[in-house]
Amino acid sequence: MRLTPAQIDTIKSTAQALLGEGAQVTLFGSRVHDQQKGGDVDLYVETAHPDLMKKIRCKVSLQDQLDMPVDLIVKPHGDHSPIAMIAKQEGIRL
Repeated sequence: MRLTPAQIDTIKSTAQALLGEGAQVTLFGSRVHDQQKGGDVDLYVETAHPDLMKKIRCKVSLQDQLDMPVDLIVKPHGDHSPIAMIAKQEGIRL
């Protein structure tokens, strides 16, 4: 995984603060693979009450703190959409 422990802590704490205490964060995409280079941070988050404005605030905050592009997908707990399945199967829960 191509994130530092400090970056992981930032992601988790920001998601919890802005999306709710029960927010579950999964990293997926290119940052999961150590041998790849570059790329944005792809995050899949499940939360009790997805809210568009909270998602936007979280994305902007993460991009500012991490100083890199962030793709943020926020879905309700138990979502079974195709992107949810990919993130859960190929990703790493933070």
